Amino acid sequence: MTITTSMPAAATRPPSVAFQHSADFTPRYWLFSLPAVLIIAGVIVFPWLFTLYMSTQDWKIGGGPEFVGLQNFAELFRDARFIESMGHTAYFTILAVVLPIVFGTAAALVFHREFPFRGLLRTVFVMPMMATPVAVALVWTMMFHPQLGVLNYLLSLVGIGPQNWVYDPGTVIPTLILVEVWHWTPLVMLIVLGGLAGLPREPYESALIDGANNWHMFRHITLPLVWPFIMVAIVIRTIDALKAFDTIFVITQGGPGTASETLNIFLYLQAFQFYKIGYASAVVVIFFVMIIMLSLLLLYARQKSKWNA
Repeated sequence: MTITTSMPAAATRPPSVAFQHSADFTPRYWLFSLPAVLIIAGVIVFPWLFTLYMSTQDWKIGGGPEFVGLQNFAELFRDARFIESMGHTAYFTILAVVLPIVFGTAAALVFHREFPFRGLLRTVFVMPMMATPVAVALVWTMMFHPQLGVLNYLLSLVGIGPQNWVYDPGTVIPTLILVEVWHWTPLVMLIVLGGLAGLPREPYESALIDGANNWHMFRHITLPLVWPFIMVAIVIRTIDALKAFDTIFVITQGGPGTASETLNIFLYLQAFQFYKIGYASAVVVIFFVMIIMLSLLLLYARQKSKWNA
C-alpha cells in the first residue's frame, strides 16, 4: 500500500511583495502638502513679495502707485529722522538685552539655592511676565506721571525730588528700559534656572576639595556650563527687543518729540500717520535685512556656545 504525502504547492503561498516606488507615486505626496504650501505662500511669501514691490513705488493713500526704483531707499539714508530711529533702536535693544540677562542670571543663582518660602517668592517674581505688554504699559504710564505718579511719591519719601521720567528726552529710553527689565527679567531667570537645575555635582565637589571659593566655582564651572542657556535667553530677548512696539507706543508714542522713536514706531508713523506706503515698505525691507543679519550672527554664536561632546 502506497501512502502519498502531498505538500502544499508553492503557488498557493501568498508571495511576499516588496514595496517598490513607482515612477508616478512620489508626486502623489505633494498633493497632501499642497494646501500647506498654498497657505504659507499666501500668508508669508506673497506679503513679503508685495512689500518688496511696494518699496519701489511712490504710493500714498488716495493715489495710485508710481514706480521710482530705489529712490525710497536712497531717501531713507538721507532722512535724519530715520537715522535717529536706528540709533534709538540700537540703544534700546542693547540695554533691553544686557540688563535683563544680568539681573535674570543673578536671580536664577539666588533662587537656585534652598531657603524658606523659595517657591512662593519664585512665583511672585515671575508674575510680571504673565501680564500683557499693553496692560503693563498702561500701569507704568500712570506710575510715571510727574504729579500724580507713585514713583515720584516714593522718591519724595527719601528726600529725592520729582523726576520727569518719560517726559524728558534724556531719560525717556532708560525709563522704558526700566519697564522692559521689570517685565522680562523673570523670563531670563526661568531659562537660566532650568540650566542650573541640570548641572552635575561632580565638578563642584572636586573644586571644593581643591579649595576653590564660590567666585572661582561660578567663574570656571557654573558660567561655562550654563552659558548655552544664557545664549538662548540672549536670542529670545534680542528678538523681543527689536520688535518692541506696543509698550513704547502706549507710553510715549515715540515722544517727547522723536526721543524714543524706534524703527517700529517710525515705520508705523510713516505708514498710518503720513500715509507713505511705499516709503514705509522700504523701511520694512531694510529692517528685515537687518534682522536676518543679526539672526545669523546670533545663531552662529548659539552654535559655538554648545557643549563639546
